[in-house]
Amino acid sequence: MHFDEDGMRDWLVATRRDFHMYPEISNQEIRTSERIKEILSQLDVEVQDLHGLTGLVGLIRGEGNGKTIALRADIDALPIHELNDVPYKSRHDGIMHACGHDVHTTIMLGVAKHLKESGLHRELKGNVKFLFQPGEEVGSGAKDMIAQGVLENPKVDRILACHMSPDLPVGTAGVYQTMSHASADRFSLVINGKGAHGGRPNEGIDPIVAGSYFVTATQSVIGRNIKPTDAAVITVGKFIAGKAANVIPKQADLEGTIRALSNDVRDQLIQRMGEIIQGIQQTFNVRCDLQFHGRVPICVNDEDTSSFLYDVAVHVLGANNVGYLPPVTGSEDFAFFAIERPSAIIRLGCANKEKGLIHLLHSPQFDVDEEVLVIGVRLFTEAIRRSLT
Repeated sequence: MHFDEDGMRDWLVATRRDFHMYPEISNQEIRTSERIKEILSQLDVEVQDLHGLTGLVGLIRGEGNGKTIALRADIDALPIHELNDVPYKSRHDGIMHACGHDVHTTIMLGVAKHLKESGLHRELKGNVKFLFQPGEEVGSGAKDMIAQGVLENPKVDRILACHMSPDLPVGTAGVYQTMSHASADRFSLVINGKGAHGGRPNEGIDPIVAGSYFVTATQSVIGRNIKPTDAAVITVGKFIAGKAANVIPKQADLEGTIRALSNDVRDQLIQRMGEIIQGIQQTFNVRCDLQFHGRVPICVNDEDTSSFLYDVAVHVLGANNVGYLPPVTGSEDFAFFAIERPSAIIRLGCANKEKGLIHLLHSPQFDVDEEVLVIGVRLFTEAIRRSLT
């Protein structure tokens, strides 16, 4: 397969940096979607808009009646203020591509560009569908796209995706045999007590004390109720109560997330949290409202599709640079696609210690070695070639 790496590299870097400079948070990816559409239209790739959603679908129709392979790229950014001092630093204060979605998007656009400009699209016996997905960071985008029928007309047979991995050096990759990401449930807790003067706490009912007990007690669930061999997480990431140092507030608001790598463990976490709330209400005489929102299921990769991606990665990177990875407690709404069709996600190494590119995902200093762009295009182009020619 002829691949003009030098010519493609400059385009990929410029395109990725453009996306990086103008990040947009979940379900507000208006400029991003317009830019993707512009590029696809220039390549004469068929574009399908989504109704009431950002994001879009690109379609390259092959000459035959073969399978349809979908390539998914998430396009949203995070509400994080970028600290990198680079020319392509985010121009939007408080918003940053800190999870590599600018890279994912550029890679899949690069695949479309190579297929069209090399003429390989004329050799395809099936179709390539590009799923540019909004709202991954809030866990809604994949489900919303599926509801709009993006896996039909033509019917998708297999879905492939990638994710950046700053714990792997650039030029390496990891594949999950089956399970890759934990389930994720966001929860909110409102605790109502009784306001009082800080010097007379006996006259009030303190929701801060009750909320603090909830934070501590939920950690005992992980340490004492869940098997040590089972992965589980309960994290309270938001705790808001009061406005003055000498006033006991009436209300405390907490938000957090639970993660699990089995549905039984997830159910156990939810049950124990409910039992803890009952005890807190009786012990502290408060009223509590615990709600769970926006579940993302466990992401389970199709074993045959994972093996296929593994073989492709070995071909592109060499056997010594590819391995299988254990599941992680991060979540990924690619799980919704994986429920519908045989699917697999590959992690592409993007770290380079010599260049200082070592910061983790969701860090305000996250960045990638941009050679991963070329690697990603080569890998997914080879996957399409093997699948459809």
